[in-house]
Amino acid sequence: MEELLKILKECEIPFAYDHFAEGESPDPPFICYLLPGSDNFSADGKAYYKINEVRIELYTDKKDLAVEQIVEEALDAASIFYGKSETWIDSEKLYEVLYQFEMEGTNNVKE
Repeated sequence: MEELLKILKECEIPFAYDHFAEGESPDPPFICYLLPGSDNFSADGKAYYKINEVRIELYTDKKDLAVEQIVEEALDAASIFYGKSETWIDSEKLYEVLYQFEMEGTNNVKE
C-alpha cells in the first residue's frame, strides 16, 4: 500500500480510495483507486505470497493524453506492468481511464 500511495502522490493529481465524499469531489482530473481483490499464492494452508489486484481510475472531463502520460510514467518508473481501458460515463460527463495491475501485498514471507 505504501508503494501504491507513493506512485499516486508522484502524479500530483487529487486521489481518494474508492470515491470522494459527497460534495468533496475535486474538479477533473482526479483519481479513485481500489483494491478489489487478491490473487494470493498459498503454501502449507496459508497465504504465502499475497498479491493485490489494483485499479486506478483516472477521471477527466475531456480526453487528456498529457494527464494519462503522467500516470503512465509513474507506473513505468515503478516497473509496473498494467492493462489500460477507457470509457465515457455519460451520466457524469467524464472519461474514465482504467489502469489495472497486480502488486505485491504485505506480510509476504522473505527468505
